[in-house]
Amino acid sequence: MFAAERRQLILEMVRANGAVSLRELARVVQTSEVTVRRDVRALEAEGLLDRRHGGAVLPGGFTREPGYPQKTHLAAAEKSAIADLAASLVEEGDAVVVGAGTTTQELARRLARVPGLTVVTNSLLVAQALAHANRVEVVMTGGTLRGSNYALVGSGAEQSLHGLRVSKAFISGSGLTAERGLSTTNMLSASVDRALVQSAAEVIVLADHTKLGADTMFQTVPTEAITRLVTDEHAVAEDPTARELDALADCGVQIAVAPLGLPGEPPVHQPVPSAVMAPRRTGPPPGPAPLPGQRRPGAHGGPTGQLPSRLAELGAPRVR
Repeated sequence: MFAAERRQLILEMVRANGAVSLRELARVVQTSEVTVRRDVRALEAEGLLDRRHGGAVLPGGFTREPGYPQKTHLAAAEKSAIADLAASLVEEGDAVVVGAGTTTQELARRLARVPGLTVVTNSLLVAQALAHANRVEVVMTGGTLRGSNYALVGSGAEQSLHGLRVSKAFISGSGLTAERGLSTTNMLSASVDRALVQSAAEVIVLADHTKLGADTMFQTVPTEAITRLVTDEHAVAEDPTARELDALADCGVQIAVAPLGLPGEPPVHQPVPSAVMAPRRTGPPPGPAPLPGQRRPGAHGGPTGQLPSRLAELGAPRVR
């Protein structure tokens, strides 16, 4: 395929999805990520797209948000692996809040199997995933429906969360950086997300590697308020995202890495026990050992290309 044909296909993919990872672009155009990165730079120089860590987005990515149909196909395997690991952090009888998003929707499908659970959410998709779950109580906020992501937003949603207290909040967004924390492209969504996390003792961010290093318009959760990040193993394998993970860990965020299978294989997961929160770096000495797939603050990832050995060091299963 000639360079012009490759770049046209890359541009069409980004226009259709809003944001696409370099890995996915390389797979579709059947070339290396190095070549795709060069193509993306050329398209950015022409003003046709913007580069982000590990991917490309349409110009104006600070304010543009892909629709729900596009987001469901972006990093689908990674979101599934993240949801598996995040669900293992929930115990029977817990009360949690779950924000809107395609990754949290995947989490909700797994939470349907946790008995005695109470889930507070502003997401119609999360509520739908739990609607027929046995012994799971679903509490929805009020508010105005935002059709692009099927979430309830506005003052009604925020007021319904006043006085609420739960053990954990699971939340996702459009971008995550160590400097600014979690962010999103919509002001109303950001405001409700802030209200959700204020009700929780622990804040757990679910973000695949395409979100790491991306900074969007409205901050939802500052870095210092994030207890734990659950991400996928591609975040450890690539230099820009691995550096972002190290910076987040330096800020006291606990990092849990969900392993994936090889292309064409089902993801390889290992069940983990319920999370016991380790103290921040500024607190007392660390307590229990990290969860499988989890990195302690201050014990950061190795260089690119050493992912299997790094996962073995973390106690996670090797990728076959």
